[in-house]
Amino acid sequence: MVVKREGPSHRQRQAMATKQQIASAARGLFATHGYAGTAITAIAAAADIPAPTIYSAFGTKARILRAIAWGVTSTLDVDRSHDAALAEPDPAQGLRLAANIQRRQFEHMYDVIAIYAEAARTDPDIAQDLQTIMANRERAFRRHVEAIAAHLAPGVSVSDALDIYITLVLPEIYRTLVPERGWTVDQYENWLAGTLIRQLLHRDN
Repeated sequence: MVVKREGPSHRQRQAMATKQQIASAARGLFATHGYAGTAITAIAAAADIPAPTIYSAFGTKARILRAIAWGVTSTLDVDRSHDAALAEPDPAQGLRLAANIQRRQFEHMYDVIAIYAEAARTDPDIAQDLQTIMANRERAFRRHVEAIAAHLAPGVSVSDALDIYITLVLPEIYRTLVPERGWTVDQYENWLAGTLIRQLLHRDN
């Protein structure tokens, strides 16, 4: 009888471990020296992995950055969190859940978001990625705003609410309040939740 192997093989696990080692080294270098200022040779030295292996595993710095981003976002389960916020019958509580989503994203990957913004200025592949990410992000926000449309404050249209929502969750605001001004992530989350509720919802909510 032949027993079918379940899960990745030893070789596949080794390959995954190598990619994780490369991604971890690259993330630190991108954050410290910038995307444009980090060469594959520097990543190779930091990861203690030959440059040809890095090219074989990823091919380009853009693919390394994508792997870093996917690695972090997969642990956050953002899509399911957005669905939970959307399904919340209390619109104020739904916005609190949305604020928690933003807090967790920034807390765990603000450095990656900043690297993407920097890389997009010089790397067309990353610029295209960033366009797609921002479009998907806006689509998720629009779904949420449309779901609470009946509870919006007088004079606040769905379009107005979306504009306010997008503005309040800008990475630049998080950067100003947390890394620069020294707020805790709890303070940021509470501020964001309260501001979203005050700006978007009817006072009865």
